[in-house]
Amino acid sequence: MNILFVSHRPPYPPNDGARVRAFHMIQHLAKRGDVTVASLARSPAEYAAGQGLANHCRRLLIQPISRSAAAIRTVMSLGTRTPASMGYFHSPALQHQINQELATRSYDLIVVHSSSVAPYVKHTKTVPKLLDFVDMDSQKWLAYGQTRPFPLSIGYRLEAAKLRTAEAELSAHFDVCTCITAAELQSLQCYGSARVSGWFPNGVDLDYFKSNNNYNDYDCNNICFIGRMDYYPNVQAMSRFCEDVLPIIRRERPGAKLTIVGADPVRAVRNLGKLEGVEVTGTVPDVRPYLQRAAISIAPMLIARGIQNKILEAMASGVPVVASRLAAAGIDAKPGEHFLVADMPEYFAAAVLEMLSAPPRRAALARAARRFVEQTYSWGHAMQQFDRFVEICLDGRRTAAAPLGLGKLACFRDERFPGYVP
Repeated sequence: MNILFVSHRPPYPPNDGARVRAFHMIQHLAKRGDVTVASLARSPAEYAAGQGLANHCRRLLIQPISRSAAAIRTVMSLGTRTPASMGYFHSPALQHQINQELATRSYDLIVVHSSSVAPYVKHTKTVPKLLDFVDMDSQKWLAYGQTRPFPLSIGYRLEAAKLRTAEAELSAHFDVCTCITAAELQSLQCYGSARVSGWFPNGVDLDYFKSNNNYNDYDCNNICFIGRMDYYPNVQAMSRFCEDVLPIIRRERPGAKLTIVGADPVRAVRNLGKLEGVEVTGTVPDVRPYLQRAAISIAPMLIARGIQNKILEAMASGVPVVASRLAAAGIDAKPGEHFLVADMPEYFAAAVLEMLSAPPRRAALARAARRFVEQTYSWGHAMQQFDRFVEICLDGRRTAAAPLGLGKLACFRDERFPGYVP
């Protein structure tokens, strides 16, 4: 069986949310046949790092693109119906390579990771195709438009509208479309254009992220945040936390300190490192030591779609999590039992302080969190669900199948997470 896997970035090393999901999909598909990965690299470093994927698939087609060329294509798309993100990830050279592959080699399945690169194979009709939207990007850009200042907000809203149209059109060209959560699936099913749709979650590497089983071996004043620090939702979350929440915590507990761990911190994040009690590490070779010494991991996201891997990784490591309602919504855990959920600054601060000052409560939450991810978010479990959609895609290319999962809903509203009250 020959499988073509198309992604917008080389999913190696699997060190962030987008790469982790794609990498595990490729590993799993490689058990079924020969996988060829077609992708884009935006820097020599990304290209070099991506070569490590060769140990996990049969062939690599990684096409370098310069940031300047990508930026030019993005600008050129602004006056068209093409979303800027799809303009950014369009490479005539990669399109040529993919066309050559499909013309000269017999493929049994095409899997696309992210709508940004779905146009490369949109018009291919002879091979079963599965599109994993992961998150519905139009909804994320809409959230940006609601939070960024004018005139940026206008640009984000326009991009959201263009993406919504593109997502609906693309979904009609694929045999099966998937997402990462039930909420994302409901957004997709609102379009009414997907032939077959469903969702499967991310997992977490339970051997890599594991508790040391000593829930008293940590820095009782350390609060940890992990995530790429050139990603706007992470930057926004840390800026607001340092402005609105950390001062409340430090008034009650002057020794409390925040460690921001993540690659490529932008200037606004580097400036946070000048605040008393805040450390910004930048890129680190391994995030696990920072997690394991932390009393608590936080995810105070104001913009969040899909599953926050940072939450799953902390829970797997036996580190309690306090998350915003939006960050928690993609994870099917129980607030108060597996993690704490809060939005208002005073409630978020109270939840953090509870974990810093009550070791027995912290240990109980940490143990429950680890058990939860073992039972619910293993990669084996996630890939079993992915297999379901692969089989449907291969099984006769069903064109009249009813959507799988939750059915068509006009909107989505998650009422599971009331504000945390200590």
